[in-house]
Amino acid sequence: MDAGSILLYIVIGAVIGIVARLIVPNTGGMGWVMTLVLGIVGALIGGWLAGAVFEDTAGVDWIASILVAVILVWIWAASRRGTTRVT
Repeated sequence: MDAGSILLYIVIGAVIGIVARLIVPNTGGMGWVMTLVLGIVGALIGGWLAGAVFEDTAGVDWIASILVAVILVWIWAASRRGTTRVT
């Protein structure tokens, strides 16, 4: 894996994370770093799942990645509800 591939994963993960964050209401002040991390993880897991289920993943990998990222953002937001941050 070269630097270009890593940069591409980060960019795609950021886009997927932003889309997932827009879909899930009340993310509880989720920062951009967490959006990026959950987007990248969602893209990796969703892409892997799409490849495991479908032979041709054209377009399906994006949908699967967004769905997985939405689930991850929802879990993160649900785990943060009811907690207070000390500043």
